[in-house]
Amino acid sequence: MSTFKSDVEAADSLFEAYKSLSREIGKVVIGQEEVVQQVLTSIFCQAHSLLVGVPGLAKTLLIKTISEALDLSFNRIQFTPDLMPSDILGAETLDNERNFVFIKGPVFANIVLADEINRTPPKTQAALLEAMQEKTVTIAGKHFRLDEPFFVLATQNPIEQEGTYPLPEAQLDRFMFNIRLDYPSYEQEVDIVKATTSGETKSINKVIGKDEIVAYQGLIRRVPVPDNVVEYAVKLVHRTRPNTPMAAPATEQYLEWGAGPRASQFLIIAAKCHALLQGKYSPDIDDVRDVAVPILRHRILRNFKAEAERKSAEALIQELL
Repeated sequence: MSTFKSDVEAADSLFEAYKSLSREIGKVVIGQEEVVQQVLTSIFCQAHSLLVGVPGLAKTLLIKTISEALDLSFNRIQFTPDLMPSDILGAETLDNERNFVFIKGPVFANIVLADEINRTPPKTQAALLEAMQEKTVTIAGKHFRLDEPFFVLATQNPIEQEGTYPLPEAQLDRFMFNIRLDYPSYEQEVDIVKATTSGETKSINKVIGKDEIVAYQGLIRRVPVPDNVVEYAVKLVHRTRPNTPMAAPATEQYLEWGAGPRASQFLIIAAKCHALLQGKYSPDIDDVRDVAVPILRHRILRNFKAEAERKSAEALIQELL
């Protein structure tokens, strides 16, 4: 944190930077304020996110705009059934002098959009997920470090579609947020159509850069958290686990299994960032509640009774809150 005299000054700087980022991104991305906040939270928390939504909701535009405002490199990978791990990570090839040279794949960027990740087989999915976890790529026994900051936003088709390979629960658990992208409102869609059919292009100004992002990531780790907030987060996660002492009645009735310890960790780190983005210096229980749904909804598995009664994961989490 050499660029800031104190953590308080750094926290104030992050709050102002977030407001500026929201304004810049809002020039191009109309609506979706909550989605933008959750994506930025993921980046500042050194985590990754899963984005679920129907086609045509400007997911690529959203991430590309965020990367421009943050002055970060951006690559988009279209996942297909025939995609190989080397298409993501890179591969060794012979140069003119018949020496092996490593050609970096598209994963070597600050922000990677993994589009329709569940359209590719598990072997290729695993290649990306390993890079996400370890922040390194290993080719022919050599380790290559990925640039910091490194953020993956994976989009996923609805599980019901044919030709998809759903991510296993253990791999879903690596994503901090499951972000839902909804249709725009009528007024927002009118603004979108006007903005995208006029031929005008709006330039995005850089708000912060890599060094500041890395500094903010370190700051968030140092934010103090009261014991009662940690206990609330851990108790909330325990209440999602059936056949355990703290299981809630709704859990016993509607859930097959609940969230693991990583959910507790993500609840606290995301609550810290959420508090700073609201201009506070420490999170409270409300911050945990505000980030709970996107953190928990892909970590709980509903049983047949919940499916039959059309109890959504979101409704069950709200009941637990």
